[in-house]
Amino acid sequence: MSARKNPGEFRIALVGCGRISGNHVDAIAQVDGLTLAAVCDSVEERARQTGESRGVPWFTEYGRMLSEASADAVAICTPSGLHSAQGVQAASAGKHVITEKPMSITLEQADALVQACDTAGVTLFVVKQNRLNPSVQLLKRAVDKGRFGRIYLANTTVRWHRPQEYYDAAPWRGTWEFDGGAFMNQASHYVDLIQWLVGPVESVVAKTATQGRKIEAEDSGAAVLRFRNGALGVIEVNVLTYPRNWEGSIAIIGEKGSAKIGGTAVNKVEHWQFSEYDDDDKLVESATTNPPSVYGFGHLGYYRNVLSVLRGEAQPETDGRAGRKSLELILGIYESAKTGRDVPLPLRARL
Repeated sequence: MSARKNPGEFRIALVGCGRISGNHVDAIAQVDGLTLAAVCDSVEERARQTGESRGVPWFTEYGRMLSEASADAVAICTPSGLHSAQGVQAASAGKHVITEKPMSITLEQADALVQACDTAGVTLFVVKQNRLNPSVQLLKRAVDKGRFGRIYLANTTVRWHRPQEYYDAAPWRGTWEFDGGAFMNQASHYVDLIQWLVGPVESVVAKTATQGRKIEAEDSGAAVLRFRNGALGVIEVNVLTYPRNWEGSIAIIGEKGSAKIGGTAVNKVEHWQFSEYDDDDKLVESATTNPPSVYGFGHLGYYRNVLSVLRGEAQPETDGRAGRKSLELILGIYESAKTGRDVPLPLRARL
């Protein structure tokens, strides 16, 4: 671990200066106690531009950044298929690991990353920033308090727009090796939310299709879930919505209540009705936010949690084992779509 004057301050290096990296570097800059130490990207122009704009060293070789940059943790914002291997490298170098979703694209990769971090004694954070949306937190409390009674049905919908240009701009996008499709990429947070809120999934049956984009993986899909508590669930995903992002929502229907968090990124309380009053009902209006993009505001809250964990004051909002749960459900969806069968969970890693 690198030396520093203040033991309560931590330096973070970042690899992958693409689409999502700005949310990370902005959040790091806003958290007193965290500092951006260095950036890395295989595209020299992108690495230089990000590094120079933030006043930090920049690298085009990841191994070199790990050995030369003074950092306590590494934020991984590269293509999904690289997350595990780069996380293992960071852990082996004694760095805490902060990885964007999904933590990997196979269970074998996920388990390797968890084991590497355990062995090295470092913390693994998997970014699931939508859990921290005020509206989602309100919904989570309603579930935990039992306000719904028995939950009958949960639904999450991702109706977004990704033009062909989005995929053409980065050859790894939409590939099975490095990305996966709409479920693995765009809907990853929503798959996480439905199982986090309603509970473990017992089985899933799904259909996927590649209808309007020239990519290997799916651009559309639907899955029906059966939860262990008896509830049913539906996940609907597509990136073909005309002409722009329309909806990113989750709804829960129970015997004593019903609620829907919608907007383009689970940022707006659209329905909230329960048989019994709770003081949380006063917070419905203030829980609605208006983020500038579908990424929301959650990265700032996530990095505040990172700092608290590194200071020994809290537990990770989402660690590697929690991140693995949503990956497993996505892989179950893919297996069902491929085989046409109802797939039971948990899956067994193919070792």
